[in-house]
Amino acid sequence: MGIQQVSAPPCAASPRSGDPTPTSGVMHSNVRHAAGFTVIGNHLSRHRALSLVAIGLAVHIQSLPAGAKIGIKVLTGRFPESESRIAAALRELEAAGYLLRSRVRLPDGRIVTRTVSYNQPGAEARAPTVPRQRTTERPVARTAPAPAAAPPVPPAPPQYTGPEPPPPARVQLPAPTARTTAPPPLPRPRVGTPELHRAAAALLADLRRRTPQLTLSEGDVESLTPGVATWLERGARPDTVRHVLTADLPVPLKHPAKLLRHRITALLPPPLPGAEDLAPARPGVIVIPLQNCDACDRAFRSRHPGHCRPCRDGRHAAA
Repeated sequence: MGIQQVSAPPCAASPRSGDPTPTSGVMHSNVRHAAGFTVIGNHLSRHRALSLVAIGLAVHIQSLPAGAKIGIKVLTGRFPESESRIAAALRELEAAGYLLRSRVRLPDGRIVTRTVSYNQPGAEARAPTVPRQRTTERPVARTAPAPAAAPPVPPAPPQYTGPEPPPPARVQLPAPTARTTAPPPLPRPRVGTPELHRAAAALLADLRRRTPQLTLSEGDVESLTPGVATWLERGARPDTVRHVLTADLPVPLKHPAKLLRHRITALLPPPLPGAEDLAPARPGVIVIPLQNCDACDRAFRSRHPGHCRPCRDGRHAAA
């Protein structure tokens, strides 16, 4: 049990602290550049918030000479990435402070995009300092400059001693959307029968079937019924009233009841003329209108309503 087995391979030696050659991970084989190289900071190459496309694009932009084109079309033609990925990478660099893109108008009127690449975002550019040259001349004693003469004080303007002018009168203007005149009243029928009001209310409530924008409340239907009843009393057909109320609606329609009230009032047709109004007027001839007899409903000509001649004669004979 205590004899050493010389056939077993020896264990691998553990790495010692300070050994420059790691046993795992990346190993570098560096050759010193003499020309054609770009210095990149580790803050860019090891940036935790930027994507690899953005880091590689920033390295490429910093390696370009001044005045090189770095538009999305140019970069897409140079690399296999798509326009959307390159545009997203440019936005990442702009948000991180590595790029600054601005629109500039040239003297000839053209508008171009000016891009500034920063190798250290947030660090101000330091102006190069020029070393001072040593001189063997003796310093010349400087004399203090003579104090400059004080500028002359201009004379004060004359003050106005007359009466104070009255303040300007305030003009109160009406609000832009305020109505200066009251809206006209809703028309009402001369003889409001229950059948007429029922037909007008049914027409208003039925508007939402074909035009959902004209869905009215029960109170709106009740308030607009007299106006529609006036249309029906003056001989307007229900299809005509429905077409007038639903044609050429504004988009969007905010107040349907107000729109219907305006159309019912502003577009109200006149009453239908009678037969005597349509007859041509003859000069020198007085036309006596027709009247219906109150007893037999027979038509007769008279200036005033009443009874026809047979009915009047029958009354006298009966008396």
